[in-house]
Amino acid sequence: MSDDPRAERSPGIFLEPAETAERTLTRTQQVALLAFVVGSILSGWSGGVLGYMTGLVGVITIFYFVALCFKSFLAVSSARAGSVEVSAEELASITPEELPTYSILVPLYRETKVLTTLIAHLRRLDYPKDKLQIVLLVEADDVETLHGLRALRLAAYFQIVIVPTSYPRTKPKACNVGLAHVRGSFCVIYDAEDRPDPDQLKKAVLAFRKATGTVICLQAKLQYWNPQTNVLTRFFAAEYATYFNLVLPGLARWGLPVPLGGTSNHFRTIALQEMGGWDPFNVTEDIDLGMRLVRVGGAVQVLDSTTWEEANSHLGNWLRQRSRWVKGHIQTYFVHMRSPRRLFVELGPLGFLSFQVTIGGTALTLLLNPIFWTLTIIYVATGSVLITSLYPPVVFYVGVTCMVLGNFAFLFYTMTGAMVRGLYGNVKWMFLAPLYWMLMSIAAWKAAVQLFYKPHYWEKTNHGLVEEEGIPNAQTSLAGDGLVASGGYGGADR
Repeated sequence: MSDDPRAERSPGIFLEPAETAERTLTRTQQVALLAFVVGSILSGWSGGVLGYMTGLVGVITIFYFVALCFKSFLAVSSARAGSVEVSAEELASITPEELPTYSILVPLYRETKVLTTLIAHLRRLDYPKDKLQIVLLVEADDVETLHGLRALRLAAYFQIVIVPTSYPRTKPKACNVGLAHVRGSFCVIYDAEDRPDPDQLKKAVLAFRKATGTVICLQAKLQYWNPQTNVLTRFFAAEYATYFNLVLPGLARWGLPVPLGGTSNHFRTIALQEMGGWDPFNVTEDIDLGMRLVRVGGAVQVLDSTTWEEANSHLGNWLRQRSRWVKGHIQTYFVHMRSPRRLFVELGPLGFLSFQVTIGGTALTLLLNPIFWTLTIIYVATGSVLITSLYPPVVFYVGVTCMVLGNFAFLFYTMTGAMVRGLYGNVKWMFLAPLYWMLMSIAAWKAAVQLFYKPHYWEKTNHGLVEEEGIPNAQTSLAGDGLVASGGYGGADR
């Protein structure tokens, strides 16, 4: 989506400005950052540049070590945590009368390639249609997608809502517009390329009933249906498998802030509305919401159900998506660090550490990795005494531990994630993971630069890039279920 700063402010903004990423840095943060830069220059000038750089390298190396230990702790914890399971017997025992109204928000922008497939998979959801509300959110200037939906002549439980052209032009703003139309006790977000398990909504209802009242969100697992299109999708699929099977369950087990996925987040509607919905200025609104949710005393659990997505198979498309994700991590970090003391009190010591590692640390390490790779290569090639002097014995041994054990651990976890998901053919490719990490750092630097001149710009991820076999004819499927009917498209709200 594109931004137009001259457009009027959106009706989809519910949060106070201080709670959003409308401003990247507050005045206090700007002063603190300036003080750090000036202090660094003065320290280097008065105490010696080499001494200052040695101290800085030491601090960063220790942070790498802490991050390695924490992520290993999460991976081990996930073995016991698992996800919330709903048995076949429980699913079979629930009657349609017991089920509440469920709302689905589907933000769309230039998605004509995948419309028929999307509607076919939404239609396959095993949930009473008279208790289902599917809100299709279409940007006002996206005439092509709107015409495509109207041509399908959707059944009454589909509702087309027009998102006004206003600033910012982001997915979370569209979701906030849709949230005002939600009628269900529970609601979920699906993206245009999503293919949720047919029983996912029923599982979510039963899981919410088994959970305590503090559980506001259930995050379904995300995985890709094209994990072997090319090398890029192999890495991407293994990364997702690791994230949703090893990282998130570990965070959820300890009640730590969970960086939600961008889709398949199931919410108690009233709790989501009371929180003010999503931050329309944050380009990773899911991660920000996961942080705010825990700060107000809520909890997240991982639901044992899968939503299948299309993995980015084009490098340019992948870079656009990944740079947006990293930019959102940085936005989220600055927003929640506006009052570090308050954040520490609300999250607790372990939660505060988790936030530093999973949100701030993710972006920071991606930005710093190329610098340390370069130093390592120069040292190996030249044996530079200058580089050696940056690493006193303690720092050197910690750094070597991070380099050897850290790289091994991340390779091992990625391979484990792939095997957990049955992606055995992808395991051997993980030895090339450093190349994937390099791409992630390129995307991170792009995000850091873009943060200064286009902080709220939503880089569109193109879908429908991969041709696949075995997909039912969408039009036949729609017609066979009565979705292509003589009725209207559910009404368009303008």
